[in-house]
Amino acid sequence: MDTRTGKKIRLGRLLDPGTGRSVVIAASHGVMSGPPSGLRTRAEIDTAFAHLGAADGVMVSPGMLPLMEDFYVGRGRPAAVLHLDWKNHGRRIYTPGQDGRSEGVLAQLASLEEVAAAGIDAVMTYLYVGQRDSTLERAEIERNARIVADAAKVGVAVIIEPRSALEAEGAHALSTEVLSLYCRISADLGADLVKVIWNGSVEAFAPVAQTCYAPILVAGGPGGADEKGTLQLAADAIEAGAAGVMFGRRVFRAERPAAVLDGLRGVVHDGLPVDQALARLSA
Repeated sequence: MDTRTGKKIRLGRLLDPGTGRSVVIAASHGVMSGPPSGLRTRAEIDTAFAHLGAADGVMVSPGMLPLMEDFYVGRGRPAAVLHLDWKNHGRRIYTPGQDGRSEGVLAQLASLEEVAAAGIDAVMTYLYVGQRDSTLERAEIERNARIVADAAKVGVAVIIEPRSALEAEGAHALSTEVLSLYCRISADLGADLVKVIWNGSVEAFAPVAQTCYAPILVAGGPGGADEKGTLQLAADAIEAGAAGVMFGRRVFRAERPAAVLDGLRGVVHDGLPVDQALARLSA
């Protein structure tokens, strides 16, 4: 037997074998920035998760997993994705450094042995690059390389979300050039999937997808009120070459989370135009 088999099985739960695509819901924001709107209380978490059963995967923090374990049990349930990192980049209170970002620090929250024992299909880890202190970037590369190696030993898939440590300092940190740089680094470190922020247009994002041979999931960022905007972002991501989306607030903050999720599945897996997917929400 080979741990590659375990990883293949787990990736098959996360990426639809028929389409090679995925709709993943991120619900782990609290471990970085405190209670988010829509998931502030246990009651809100339970209510939100009641609408997320059609997702290909749902990401939680380590502490949320025992609370929500029944959500993942049974045939046809979403893949279990674990938010492996804590970070202090960009939070709104007790911000690190003068501008709220500083050079940032990160910490791993669980060992890969613990992750595998808990039945997790994939972990997500951040990769921050571009720090002025090169020792911080070196530590990030070494940390991610170790996580990839440890995950391979236990057959768990790895999603890397690369980010610039200098996002607060100007548009260049969101440029095609920078995104292509850190997405390719993530793939070359061994990421099975790469989650990346959207840089504004199909034309700007397509070179990022073309030069990253690992499947890309586009992040949703803030949102939730504009259903059509959420579906349009997913459609643009697919057109640009992404393998799917990893949205959080755009779904669990939506007025109709299950309907939005159904529309996203229509766009990502069925190739529906936005207007048809939007009509599905109203059916």
